[in-house]
Order: sequence, then structure tokens, then C-alpha cells
Amino acid sequence: MTIKPLIILPDPLLRQISKPIERVDADFQRLADDMLETMYDAPGIGLAAIQIGVPRRMLVIDVSREGEEKQPLVFVNPEIVVSSDERSVYEEGCLSIPDYYAEVERPATVTVKYLDRDGKEQTVEADGLLATCLQHEIDHLNGVLFIDHISRLKRDMVIKKFTKAAKSAKAL
Repeated sequence: MTIKPLIILPDPLLRQISKPIERVDADFQRLADDMLETMYDAPGIGLAAIQIGVPRRMLVIDVSREGEEKQPLVFVNPEIVVSSDERSVYEEGCLSIPDYYAEVERPATVTVKYLDRDGKEQTVEADGLLATCLQHEIDHLNGVLFIDHISRLKRDMVIKKFTKAAKSAKAL
């Protein structure tokens, strides 16, 4: 397993729409392992393949609490098939937008259809943190960031801050 470098805002790759995975094979298994290793190292609770520069419809999640046994989940070609009308608000952060957090309102529950690590079709009904995390990571696969769900003023400030930081880093 290899820890991969994270793609950071304002990298335009984060706005790319990911392509479906055609085949669940050994390369896919390695990618899943690398993504989990990268997510745990960061540390985070979710990671989309695009965040390590791979524009494929795959994400990994582990919402187990600190001290609990790890419960890694792998979602291939995930698709939200049902969203509740009820809403919930969570403070979200993102490994691609380090050290920035904002409250985001999303559907409280979702039903997601996907292929698991073995290529078998699965459906999960999620609420709470798992529902929020699934929506956040599926957004990544569609080129959407959590800051797209906050006010334009706050979003513009965040983008400006990260653009300036990226220019400073290139100048070094």
C-alpha cells in the first residue's frame, strides 16, 4: 500500500467529472488499498479517487470513532437513488481544502447503490455522519466541492486564499 499525494484546491482536477469503473480487478484492489492508506494517514473519514488524481468513480469511507475497530468501506460507481426531504447540518471539512470547515445542509438520509470491493452490487441506506460523508464524496466524483454548498462570499474567500497559497508555494 502506498500513501498518495492529495490534490489541493485550486487544482482544476478537483472540478473534473470522474468516469465509471468498468472492471473490478487487481489494479482496482490496489487503488482501494492505496486510497484507504492515504485517507487514514491524512487523517480523514472519506476520500474520492479524484482527490489523489485518479478520475474514476470510486470512494472510500470509514466513519468509525477513534478507539473503535476500523470499518473501511469501498464504493465503486456509487449513485444516490433516494434522498430524504428531511435535512441535517454537519460541519464539514475536506482533505483537499485543508484546515477549512463550514456548516453544510444536506438531506438527512440517502440510499446509495454501488459495487463493493468484490464487484458485487450493493445498496446502503445511510443517515447521520455516513449519509453526509457519502454525499460529500459522491459530490467529488461530480466535480463538486463542499464549499459549493456555502455562501458565494465565503466560497470566493476560500478559493482566493488557496489560490494565493498555491502561487506562493510555486514561487519558492
